Amino acid sequence: MSVDNLKNMESRRVVVTDAAVVTGLGNNLESLWQGLMAGKTAIRPITRFPVDQDHYKAKTAAHIDDLKAANDRSMLQHLLDRLFLELGSVPSDSALITATIKAGADNLESFCRGRQANFQDVLLSSIANIVGPKLGLICNGICVSASCASSTIAVAHGAALIESGRAEVVLVCCGDLITEYAFSGFSALKALSPFPCRPFDRDRKGLSLGEGAAALLLMNADRARRENRNRLGSLLGWGITNDATHITAPAKSGRGLVQAVDQALKTAKRKPEDITAISAHGTGTVYNDLMELNAFRQVFGERKLPIYSIKGAIGHTLGAAGVIEVILGFKALSSQMVPLTVGFANPENGAEGQVSSESQPVSGDYLLTTNSGFGGVNAALVLGR
Repeated sequence: MSVDNLKNMESRRVVVTDAAVVTGLGNNLESLWQGLMAGKTAIRPITRFPVDQDHYKAKTAAHIDDLKAANDRSMLQHLLDRLFLELGSVPSDSALITATIKAGADNLESFCRGRQANFQDVLLSSIANIVGPKLGLICNGICVSASCASSTIAVAHGAALIESGRAEVVLVCCGDLITEYAFSGFSALKALSPFPCRPFDRDRKGLSLGEGAAALLLMNADRARRENRNRLGSLLGWGITNDATHITAPAKSGRGLVQAVDQALKTAKRKPEDITAISAHGTGTVYNDLMELNAFRQVFGERKLPIYSIKGAIGHTLGAAGVIEVILGFKALSSQMVPLTVGFANPENGAEGQVSSESQPVSGDYLLTTNSGFGGVNAALVLGR
């Protein structure tokens, strides 16, 4: 390979320069990280809507207590406004990729109950329509809605745009709310836990919902250097697959996730032994956690590398989960520590010696983060310190 080609590849290397996050554990990354490391949880009794015994067995979620709707707009507006307060400067020429599953579904509830509401907020395009004008972006943006892997796929798409030279800067912005609409849907599927979720625990009974928003600014290395931007880390590899097994259940063999991880490692030009730790999807549902442990065993063999899930702390934040976990993955690499898995006490087979109820020191430069969702979708990213 010529020197010019090597320089061109280096200039297109994808780096992360800015990040912001809002969850039930606070309005910024530091409050979230400190809460995780202390083993705190935002999962608590729901106060946003009635959860009587006749309708719902689950009564908890990780909601943001003081989130408000105003002027007929969705609470999503307030959530994103908080996010923007934590976000650094965003170039106006940034390509915009958003991710959500339910967008402003609280306005769908209002509309169906005869209350005045802006129905535009219900559309998946609503996040892009809010973010673009607020931040003065030239690009109208697109929305990725691919179940629980939505924002992971959005990050992968943004990285691919930069790596191929089709964009210099990409802003990925995602968010989802806890609404009765979403809560009742997961309840009907019998996917919700009657107690705060326990990822990878033998006694787990399902997931706990959470809400949040996150943003990630990706740049090619040359642009980041020219603008003298700080670097949180590099996005080295990505993989997206679909196992096409069932509308809600994952393939028990884990084959789709294995393929996604293999793709991510290949793109990153890294081997399984290079990975320091795994930020797992870890929902606390019976089949998802078993599938993940099975898939990781196939990729990494009997090696006991740290695996953690943050969903026992902030719940399953749906379309925002992937980017929140990427941001925390970079924090873990920079601090050389991975957070504990809140709710984990009685290890499922295969989780022993890997998932922990205590934070763990790590030593290395590469972290794998994965998400899986309804319809058999799987996505994996390799992060570099």
